[in-house]
Amino acid sequence: MHIHEVPLTNPRVTTLDEARLQSFERALDAIRLRVEAEIGAADLAHVEKMRAYSNGFELVGRALIHVSVDPVTFVAGVVSLWLHQQLEATEIGHPALHGTYDGIEGADAFRSKTFEWKVPVDEETWRRVHNVMHHGSTNVAGKDPDIHFGPIRLNAQTPWSPVHLVQLPVTLFAAANFLAAINMEYTGVSDLLIGNGRESKWDFVKDDSLATWKDSVGRLMRKWGPYFGKEYVFYPMLAGPGFAKVIAGNWMAATLRDLYSAATIFCGHVGEETADFPEGTRTRGRGEWYALQVSTTNDFDVPLPVSILCGALDKQIEHHLFPKFPPNRLREIAPEVRAVCEAHGVPYRSEGWGKTLKGVVKRLAKLSLPDRPSAVPVAG
Repeated sequence: MHIHEVPLTNPRVTTLDEARLQSFERALDAIRLRVEAEIGAADLAHVEKMRAYSNGFELVGRALIHVSVDPVTFVAGVVSLWLHQQLEATEIGHPALHGTYDGIEGADAFRSKTFEWKVPVDEETWRRVHNVMHHGSTNVAGKDPDIHFGPIRLNAQTPWSPVHLVQLPVTLFAAANFLAAINMEYTGVSDLLIGNGRESKWDFVKDDSLATWKDSVGRLMRKWGPYFGKEYVFYPMLAGPGFAKVIAGNWMAATLRDLYSAATIFCGHVGEETADFPEGTRTRGRGEWYALQVSTTNDFDVPLPVSILCGALDKQIEHHLFPKFPPNRLREIAPEVRAVCEAHGVPYRSEGWGKTLKGVVKRLAKLSLPDRPSAVPVAG
């Protein structure tokens, strides 16, 4: 018997026996079928109310930023504009692009294939990458590109490289430009510039030909051009002498949105206890897929107004189990999902947002260092 130094991985999705796994599947299926049958006019009314609030916040925010002559009015404008942008990014846009409202009569403004997201992210690319690649095989290497974020290593399935030594400051910079950075990542521009850090080299493109560059950059600029032109040219020009002030206010509101969104997303996906799986991991049936989603995800506990600004992604476990549910439904079913998990011995993680965020930073710091090999016996 020889001792070889190799990293330990566990490709098992769940340790539940077959009977308990089937019971777990049936219990979550019952929630899914019941809520799917209930989704309708009330959910459309909720998102329409959020859009009305959003529009009001935008009007007030832009007006205050333009006319402000003192710091208090300026800050009030920035906060109001941030509230608009945050609602559009999370409570409104994210579920709409998941197809949440596609089956509801009268929800034409929120149809997934025609929805125009008020953030600098290409909608078609997002639907393909986020909805299919990430949600289909969460934290599975070779399938989920979100196991890393450009040069940021989010779990142990991405091989370590020296660039990860500085990933904490890089993560802070990326968080401050989160949605624009996601657009670089998902359109394949990041792939073309730096690769994915894995043997496969690319997540979003097949080659680095001129045609691929043109396609990726074209999809990137399809949203970057109008978005940044509006925020940093059009609206500032309307302010005349207040040009610089409006640029500053718009940048502050967008940075608040990006930092808040990044904190929400990282807390839902990164942590010492969140599972990750090597290439080739497969789930057998919906019960194992449910178990995978719970094991790779965290919830965190916040008051309702904060949850609305998170788009209910403080209930990330519920969102990963039922990606097309409206955010108001995710908040409603969270206690029921937790009870099902606890009854079947499936770990359900949910702590305060501050504690969860501290765990994210600790995990990213650990992943920034070379992996420590684990001694395991290997027959020889």
